[in-house]
Amino acid sequence: MPTKNFAVILCGCGHRDGSEIHEATLTLWAIHKNGANFQCFAPNIQQHHVLNHLNGEEMAEQRNVLIEAARIARGKVKDLAQFDANAFAGLVIPGGVGAAKNLCTYAFDGPDCTVNEDMAQAIQAMHQAGKPIGALCIAPVIVAKVLGKVTVTAGQDAGTAADIITMGGSHAPTQQGEITIDQANKIVTTPCYMLESRVDQIGEGADRLVQAMLSMI
Repeated sequence: MPTKNFAVILCGCGHRDGSEIHEATLTLWAIHKNGANFQCFAPNIQQHHVLNHLNGEEMAEQRNVLIEAARIARGKVKDLAQFDANAFAGLVIPGGVGAAKNLCTYAFDGPDCTVNEDMAQAIQAMHQAGKPIGALCIAPVIVAKVLGKVTVTAGQDAGTAADIITMGGSHAPTQQGEITIDQANKIVTTPCYMLESRVDQIGEGADRLVQAMLSMI
């Protein structure tokens, strides 16, 4: 059988203002571990801001989301505007606060957020094609905002759960390393650092997410 290809959408590099590096890297590991391949994408836009990851303070500089994502992807990352749903069997969105700042405006606008146009189109195209979508950590809010009536998880976070419901979705509580499966919509989500988690628990969640997605293909 031909190798299944996943698209992985990144949003920078570093959990405070971009993609969470553990979640992104362990997603890529899980995809290869389970016999599939991946292509990374990121929007070619400026980050909302740049934060010092030692103290959380804003820095007086600008960085490009695509260029920063190339740090995680080892340079092998494409502009999200080039995404073609026909080329992929599944779509995965790792978390990090950058997902709520650069892929959408959830960090600032809550359930009234807007989603990056290329990000929304990628989700819609995969969903319409009946292909599975996975999202980690805070990224499930993007899927809920775009698709509405889906079931996702944000771990045990009551505020985020309430926002997901406001967006038209349903929330399923989870613990570290667990996944939530919306079989009807082919959506798989895992909480990651929405909970106090160890790196191995992030890996367990990513691995289970990828396995569940592969079972839907």
